[in-house]
Order: sequence, then C-alpha cells, then structure tokens
Amino acid sequence: QVWQIRLDMHLLNHDGNITDAASIAGIVALSHFRRPDVSVQGEEVTVYTPEERDPVPLSIHHMPICVSFAFFHQGTYLLVDPTEREERVMDGLLVIAMNKHHEICTIQSSGVVMLVQDQILRCSKITAVKVTEITELIQKALENDQKARKEGGKFGFAESIPNQRITAFKMESAAVDTNDVEEQAGEIIAKADPPAEVFANPVLHTPGTAQIGEGIESSWGDLEESEKEEAAEEEGESEAAAFGCEEVKTEDTSTLRETKNDEPIVLSDSEEEEVVILEPQELPRKTR
Repeated sequence: QVWQIRLDMHLLNHDGNITDAASIAGIVALSHFRRPDVSVQGEEVTVYTPEERDPVPLSIHHMPICVSFAFFHQGTYLLVDPTEREERVMDGLLVIAMNKHHEICTIQSSGVVMLVQDQILRCSKITAVKVTEITELIQKALENDQKARKEGGKFGFAESIPNQRITAFKMESAAVDTNDVEEQAGEIIAKADPPAEVFANPVLHTPGTAQIGEGIESSWGDLEESEKEEAAEEEGESEAAAFGCEEVKTEDTSTLRETKNDEPIVLSDSEEEEVVILEPQELPRKTR
C-alpha cells in the first residue's frame, strides 16, 4: 500500500509568470503537508490518528524551483520574472527548474526566438542565484510555521482564515454607525427632487426578466434632440445651397442651339444680350 497525493492549484489573481509562482506554491505545500503515521506488522497496517501519533512530513530530498526568463528583440534583451504585460510582447520564454545544489531538473523553451549556448549558460547562472535565495526563504517560512505551531499559535494561511484575508485585495472591515440612519435617510429624501415619472408596475420585456424604471433597452444609434436639430439645420443649409446653385446656373448658362451643317452656331447670353457667331471649325469638340 502506498500514499496517493494530489496537488491542486487555483489561481485567485496573477500579474504574470504563473509557472514560477505555481512551482513555489507547490513545493511549499508538499513540504508543509503532514501525513498520518503508519506502522506495519506482517500484513497488518495501522494508520494512527493525529491524537495517537503526530503526523509525519513527506520524504522530500530536494526542492526544484522554476525561474522564468523573457527575451525581447530576438534575444538581445533578457528579463527575469516577466509580468503579464511583458509576456504579451516578449519574443520567447525560457523556464529552468533547479535545486539549491545547482542541479538542473528541467529546461523548457517556447516562442519564436533562437537561443545560443552563451544565453542558456547565462540564464543557468542567474537561476542558481535565484533558487538559493528562494529556497532559503521557503525554509525560513517553514521553520517559523513549525515554531508557531509548537507554541500553540497560528502562522501563515491558518492565521489569515479567521480574518478573511486570503486574497491580496481583501480590505479590512470598518465599523459603521447605524444609530441615526433613518433620520439621515429622511433628510436625503426630503431634499431630493421628485422622480420625473413613476412606474407602478414592472415592465416585462421577456419571460424571466423585469424592469422598474429605465435602463434595459439600448439607445445605440438614436440621436439626441440637439443632434437631431443640428442634422436638420445642416440638411436645410445643403438644400438651400443646392437650390441657389441651380438658380445661378439657370441665369448664367448660355443657350446653345445647333443648326444645319452649313450654318454657323449661335450662342445667346441672357445677361449681356450679346450674340456670338462661331465658325464650325472653332467649336469645341464636345459641342460638335
């Protein structure tokens, strides 16, 4: 018989580089976990309760920690621990998992960037430094947790549960005085303007939905009153301008009359009362 352990991770919020955060959270959870103590005598297996024997930790020989590197401009620029915005514009990503003994556990590369040997060696040296720092922080946190438990106190996640401070953006509770709430509400209602229209009954748009007041129907594409007036004025001005242009053309345009092939063409101008006689070879090509 063996123990079966499953580790589930749920992301509450993140700002990039989920791989590194998940690896740290996973290894800390496994290191902090305690299983029930077991004794085996022949074929008889006895699992002891926490009251009978203290639970024992898992046999973890080393802690593999992931460190992510983002590359920009085809590997010209290197960035450790990229944020979400930086991940959107990066050309490639390199993830190296290593323990504090400088043993590489895994290497994963993704993206469109081609890495050379010198870049990978440089990233491995940075990973060795980061893994040593992170491992020391993890071991220090586990030691503080164990010390607090022996003293009967709470530490870390157990301390956050009663205060409901599990998420990073949780706000502290604030006391609110509700002694004179009714008086303040009455003053606000008395000073407020009466509603323009009262809806006595809810408006049923579709089965399962109801509305009291305005707010459901969309007004996209509808013009406001001022926009309608401006559009009407612009339309009226355009029609007047077009009508005036037609009048000017009617008054200024000369009348063209075609005759037989042997006779000249006569053009009469209504304003100047002049008669212009042109020879056939002098006429424009369109007029012919």
